Parts: sequence; structure tokens; C-alpha cells
Amino acid sequence: MKILANDGISKSGILALEKSGFEVITTKVAQEQVANFVNNNDISVLLVRSATKVRQDIIDACPNLKIIGRGGAGMDNIDEDYAKSKGIHVINTPAASSESVAELVFAHLFSGIRFLHDSNRNMPLEGDSNFNGLKKAYANGIELRGKTLGIIGIGRTGQATAKMALGLGMKLIATDTSIEKVDIKVAFFDGQSITTTIVTQPLESLLKEADFISLHVPAQKSYIIGEKEFALMKDDVGIINCARGGLIDEVALVKALDDEKVLFAGLDVFETEPTPEIPILMNPKISLTPHIGAATIEAQDRIGIELAQQIIALLK
Repeated sequence: MKILANDGISKSGILALEKSGFEVITTKVAQEQVANFVNNNDISVLLVRSATKVRQDIIDACPNLKIIGRGGAGMDNIDEDYAKSKGIHVINTPAASSESVAELVFAHLFSGIRFLHDSNRNMPLEGDSNFNGLKKAYANGIELRGKTLGIIGIGRTGQATAKMALGLGMKLIATDTSIEKVDIKVAFFDGQSITTTIVTQPLESLLKEADFISLHVPAQKSYIIGEKEFALMKDDVGIINCARGGLIDEVALVKALDDEKVLFAGLDVFETEPTPEIPILMNPKISLTPHIGAATIEAQDRIGIELAQQIIALLK
């Protein structure tokens, strides 16, 4: 039985599948050729990450598909309900990348509060000729300890982010449309742990209270953060989106940055991905990464193994 991992899969995932008798193909097939490749090569399982889209046209064109798998949490690039209506299993790995995404959130937060994203652009250009000028320009850093982090969406990744914030001595607030309260357990290296309970609150009050805001929700039909929401925020707020593009109105974000309402932003995802808008890419107040939230060796190993386990359980 053949599996096409069109956006790649970890070696550990491949080994687990091959051990159970599956043939794993990691050839990268162009989006418009996926259906033909699946049919011509008798593919039973199609695995994707965020790059390949599995819409109704592919599902209709590939009647022999038994499983569509998403390496990661978000399912917005798969017509999940339609696939299930056709008798196809749809699987994903919602917990495997939470820690990696949370760490990237803090990479952007640390970058923003110490201006690392801008310093790393300008030091190679001016470090030898304007060292003292750059030192003065980046001298007003701030600390995370004691500040309030507002988490929009306190699911798995939001909780992983909350744990790291607690370790840094931050105050936590959260909003979520389906979770009223959640226990956050922070485990230490020596086996000890602490647990605290977060009671969620309305979005409006979170926006007013938070010093920093991090989004952890799936794709939405409309913006969660737009001009009205920016107006509610504290001055000099920092905002991070490592979840999905389209959660933040990027035009409103640029205006808020220009108006000095927002101190900095960190973006791993974009409205027009994979071709982000130039005003976003060139803004010196935005820390940028190319949708790499789950792109750690450890997360990809967990994703590959979890996908393999689910496929084996379903088909063997």
C-alpha cells in the first residue's frame, strides 16, 4: 500500500510505516498534478502539511484514497467534511507541534522587546560606522517578567505558550469561545511542578489589559484583530501571530504600528501567504518568519510518528 507524503515526513515516520509494510513516497508533486500522481501511482494515503491543499476537486478525482493526513493541527487546507462524506478518513496531529509553536512565539516576543529583528538588519550595514548610534536606538528594551500576556485561544498551543509565560514570571489572561477555564501545569526538570487555573474572559477586556497578545486559534471567516480591536489595546502593545494568516487585518496592523499604538508585531503567518505583502515584509517593527512554527526536528519527529501510528491503526 502506497503513501504520498507530499510535503515531507520525518525519517522516524517513514521507518515506522515501512516496518508495517507501507511504501512511502516523498516526491514533491506540484499542486495541479497531485490528483494525477495519486491515481497513476495507486496512492492510498495522502499526507500534507500546510503547503498542499486537498480540496473537493482532488477528493472527487481520487476515489481510491483511503486516508488524508495533515501533519500539524490546522485543517483549513483540507475539505475535511467533504472527504469524510466520501468515506475517507481524515487525520491530523494537533498536539505534536504545540511546544515548537510556543517557543517561536517567545522567539518573536524576545526579538520585539529587544529590537533584535531590526538590529540584525542594521548591524551588518552600520555596525562599524554607527555603533553608538545603533546602541542608542536600541537602548529602550523592556522585560517580559511582570507583564501581562493575553492569549487568544487557550487550546493545546495556547496552553504550551502559557506554561512558558509562567516560567518567565508573566501574568496570564486568556479568552476562548469554547473553554471557560483550564488548569495549566508547569513541570520542572526535577520532577516538581506547579499548577494554576486560568479563567477565560471576554476578548474586549483582554485587549484592554494585555501588554502582549498572542493568537492561537484556527482559521476564521473574518478578522479577530482589526482597526476596532487595535483601538481597545494599550499603547505600546506587542502582538504575535504564529497561528493562521487572516486573523489580523494587516492594513490595520501597519497603521497601528505607524501610529505607535503597537510597539512591535511578530508574524509567522500572513494573509496572502505564500506571497506576503511588501509593506509587511519591509516594516522595521515586524519580526518575520516564513510559517515555521512546527518546523523543528523534534516536532517533525512527533508528527511523523503520530501520523504513522494512526495510519497503521486504521489500515492494518
